[in-house]
Amino acid sequence: METRDPHGLVSKVRTVIINFLIRAFVKRRLAACRTPLDVRKAFSSIPSTTPKGVAFSQSRLGGVPGEWAESKKNGVTYGTVLYLHGGGYVAMSSRTHRSIAGDFALRGFRVFTPDYRLAPEHIFPAALDDVRAVWRALRAEIEGPIFIAGDSSGGGLAVALQLSLRDGHEEGPIAACLFSPWADMACAGESLERNRDRDPMQATNCIRMLAKTYVGAADPSDPLISPVYGDLTGLAPFLIFVGDTEALLDDAKRLAERARSHGVRADLRIYPNMPHAWPLLSAVLPEGRRALDEAVAFFQEAAPRYLSDWLRRRQSSEPVDDASRRPAATG
Repeated sequence: METRDPHGLVSKVRTVIINFLIRAFVKRRLAACRTPLDVRKAFSSIPSTTPKGVAFSQSRLGGVPGEWAESKKNGVTYGTVLYLHGGGYVAMSSRTHRSIAGDFALRGFRVFTPDYRLAPEHIFPAALDDVRAVWRALRAEIEGPIFIAGDSSGGGLAVALQLSLRDGHEEGPIAACLFSPWADMACAGESLERNRDRDPMQATNCIRMLAKTYVGAADPSDPLISPVYGDLTGLAPFLIFVGDTEALLDDAKRLAERARSHGVRADLRIYPNMPHAWPLLSAVLPEGRRALDEAVAFFQEAAPRYLSDWLRRRQSSEPVDDASRRPAATG
C-alpha cells in the first residue's frame, strides 16, 4: 500500500476549493435524493469535459451501444481499454466519462466505453450481461492486449466481469485499473460511517439506497454483485486508487486484501484528501493526471505478458508440417 502526498501550498489550496465545491453542489444534492431517478437527475446536472485531440465515435459491440475514444494524432500504441463508467448503476454514460476515456486515448490506448443498461429499469444482472457481451465482441474483433478500467460502480463491475469470464473459462483482460471502486453492495465497509462527514462527495444514505436498487431480490453478497466476497484466484493484476477520506475507502482496501489472499497482485494507492473518482477531474487536479500516468505505466508493465501468452497459444495451435518430419535428401 502506498500513500501519495503531493506537497505545495497551491496544490493544497486547490484541493480544498475543489472539495468545497463538490460538497456544496454534488454531495448536498445526493444527500437529498430519495429515489434512483433523483440520483440520475442529480448526476445529469454535473458538467463533463471533452479533452482536445480526441475523436469520439458511436458504435455497438455485442449489441450494446457505446463510444470509442481515439487520439487524433498519436494512434494506438499500447492496446485497447474497456472502460466501465460509474454512476451507482443508475446514472451516467459514455458521454459523461469522455474526460477519462479521452485521457487514456491521449496516452496511447483505444478506448471503448459501453452504455450498459441501468437500474432501476434493469437491475442485476443486466449490467454484467451487457459488459460481458461487449468483452466477447472486443476479444473476437481485436488481436492484441485488452485492459479493463472503471470508476466507482464501474470498478466493481470490472471485477465482477473478470470473475464471470474466469468461471466461464474465457480469456480475461491483461490487467485492471480501478478508481474508487464500489465493490460491496452489502455496504459492510466501516468507512461508510467513519468517513460519512469527511467524504466531500458521497452520501452514505444514497449509497445504501442505490445498492438496494441494483441488487433487487438477489443476494448482495453474491461475488458477481459484490466482488469483495468472491474467490479472486486467477484474476489479472489490479491497480486500485482511492482517497483516504472516501466513504468507499474500505471497499478498495478489502478488495486489495482479498485479491492478495488469493494470490493476485493488487497494488493499492491511497491519495490524501482526494474526492471520489478524482481522475475524472484531471483537467483541474494534477493528482488526477498523476493517477492516470500511474495507471498507464501499470498497463505498460503488464502488456508483455499478453505477447508471451499469445506466442505460447500460437505455438501450441500450429499444425506440424509433415515435410519437416521427412529426412533430408542425400545425394
